[in-house]
Amino acid sequence: MRYLAMAALALPAIACTGTRPSPSPATLAQPPVLLPVPEDPTISFSISFPAGSQLDPPGKEGLAHLTAALMAEGATTRNSYAAILEQLYPMAAGWEVRVDVEQVTFTGRVHRDHVDTFTGLMLDAVVRPAFTGEDFERLRQRTESFLTRTLRYSSDESLGKAALYAEVFGGTPYGHLPEGTVAGLAALTPEDVRRFHRAHYTRDTALLGVGGGFDAALVARLQRELAALPPGRPALPPAPRPQLEGRRVVIVEKPGPATAISFGFPLAVRRGEEDFYPLWVANSWLGEHRNSSSHLYQVIREARGLNYGDYSYLEHFPEGGLRTMPPPNVPRRQQLFEVWIRPVPNDAAHFALRAAVREVERLAREGLDESSFNLTRAFLSKYSLHFADTTATRLGYAVDDRFYGIAPPGHLARFRRAMAEVTLAQVNASVRRHLRPEAMVIAIVTESAAALAAALASEAASPITYATPKPPQVLAEDEIIARYPLGIRREDIRIVPVEEMFER
Repeated sequence: MRYLAMAALALPAIACTGTRPSPSPATLAQPPVLLPVPEDPTISFSISFPAGSQLDPPGKEGLAHLTAALMAEGATTRNSYAAILEQLYPMAAGWEVRVDVEQVTFTGRVHRDHVDTFTGLMLDAVVRPAFTGEDFERLRQRTESFLTRTLRYSSDESLGKAALYAEVFGGTPYGHLPEGTVAGLAALTPEDVRRFHRAHYTRDTALLGVGGGFDAALVARLQRELAALPPGRPALPPAPRPQLEGRRVVIVEKPGPATAISFGFPLAVRRGEEDFYPLWVANSWLGEHRNSSSHLYQVIREARGLNYGDYSYLEHFPEGGLRTMPPPNVPRRQQLFEVWIRPVPNDAAHFALRAAVREVERLAREGLDESSFNLTRAFLSKYSLHFADTTATRLGYAVDDRFYGIAPPGHLARFRRAMAEVTLAQVNASVRRHLRPEAMVIAIVTESAAALAAALASEAASPITYATPKPPQVLAEDEIIARYPLGIRREDIRIVPVEEMFER
């Protein structure tokens, strides 16, 4: 979840008093990420910390998220939150924070005419949050409401994705949502938040990014004020390495006319590595996000009209229902290969799952043919130009390059170069190395939990009917899909009532 402060009085200078000599000024440990665009009349900011939800103490899941939310949408020691909004409003500017498992990133954008006042306000939010009891309770209750109302009952697709990640990463620091759990949020206190801020928001871990029409004086000011944070570099937990055997299914039982499905497995390749770019070609052919020409879309939506869309991913892709392009600032040391089947009618759920798993297995077994490879590579050569079409987004990718250790000119340039150089043999070799669908987790949100569990375990046929006639070749393939084996044992299927999700 991202929190937003939109809508700001110039801050008074603080005079130094006394006769004792000033100590040498502290500095940030990491050099800034700078993306100068002199012709851009706006300035984009990024301030990130390795302070994600993987650092939540056991029993206090949600601490990292609530800390960042209070910084973004709470009072500072100099201004109430209402006063901050009042000052931001005439600037048509603001900032937001994205909290993920590894990283917390504050981003903001303002016209350079207002940069001095805006910068002071944003720096206060990061360096001098007040963490008032009133703000704490407001945002704690809102986060709890997100878990117990919005996520449980208003978005089956997001619920299914959350269930997938919880099942794959259960027992690891990635095992709960960044927003935490109901019990974890209830256990938090304002003092927990203050301690977390002191420990994890430090000058030794801060990474500053600036893009647009900025000057050296602004960068110096940002570095100087962020250096007022305390020193320290807390240890991070090791990256999770979940080991799956066979196929596990978690079914969230929830009333509703449609079934949402997500499935996936850990992926042992990351952005910047040699295999990542050829693997992206295969994944794009299979299920490029929001792309109607991708294969899963054609099989499930276009040919059979079962749902709104079907997509696959090599990296975490939050807010899929709202976004068309991959978001920056969600870097992870461990990713999933993930398939998202948007809701289908309940009586078509078993069939749709079989159809999707069959296509993933065929890709893993056969790879791409030359025609599919050439079309997909040509598409990506142009499509990738839209991944970052603003200064703020390009800055986000440049900040992510630091996380992944990708040297300049960075991931975006490397991606485009790879599309000109990659071969079919490289694509299919990367597929053979990394796509292992024989061990996966399947997460399903449906009202027909017991019946679907029984059908999955028994490998019962799942014939499908249509309201309108279909071509003979589709009907012939339907006969194969309806009996396609999934290899799921009853003891590997777990049913969870929706009201128990995110409790602990």
